[in-house]
Amino acid sequence: MDKEVKAASADRTKANREKSSVSKVVNIICIVVCVILLPILVFNCVLIVKGLINPDDVPRIGKSAPLIVLTESMDPTIKAGDLIICKQVGVDEIKVGDVISFYDPSPYANSSSIVTHRVIEIEVDPWTGEIFFWTQGDNNNKADGFAVPQDNLVGLWTGTRIGLIGYVVMFMQSTWGLIICIALPIAAIVVYEVLRRKKQDNDKQKDIDSLKAELAALKAERTEGVEQVAEQESSDQADQGKASGG
Repeated sequence: MDKEVKAASADRTKANREKSSVSKVVNIICIVVCVILLPILVFNCVLIVKGLINPDDVPRIGKSAPLIVLTESMDPTIKAGDLIICKQVGVDEIKVGDVISFYDPSPYANSSSIVTHRVIEIEVDPWTGEIFFWTQGDNNNKADGFAVPQDNLVGLWTGTRIGLIGYVVMFMQSTWGLIICIALPIAAIVVYEVLRRKKQDNDKQKDIDSLKAELAALKAERTEGVEQVAEQESSDQADQGKASGG
């Protein structure tokens, strides 16, 4: 009986260790997912809020404006899908060779369309003193058709770019992106936590039932032993009585 009790206890300990290992792995996965998604989520929320507060300006964090490049006009310097950082500077700080982001001055372009190209020439209006930038994409064969007025300047590219992360940010701003990258992981974590707690309660009840069974078995074994001892003592006393009578 002792061996059976010890075997049952060892099996229970082994099962608990296996469950603990699986739980640790799942927890690590959840933490990794949160670490990856949380900064992007916060980043998106900041941009969305700033865009709502000031819809006529590019959302900025301090003086820096994160922008997503959609075309290959600046390839290989900047590739499509890159997330770039432009900083707000004075127009007099821009020089030939710099890469700037600006609202497209073309009368055929959307008023909110932003272009990132390299400055190839700077002109100053002799009458008004207004500065104009002539630009060209590194991957384009000719210069842009319209000069960029200084008021269209969004910022100077800092040289920082994160490859392809722009597509991820854009996807996460979409309805399906929010569902897949935010809602589903949160729902999965909540469901896992509910199931884990339920399983823990079931396992705890099983352990209690198992311990009760072991205690009952030990009690029965002890009772049986006591009865055997009592019977043996009774038998011994009977034998002694016969011996004395003889």
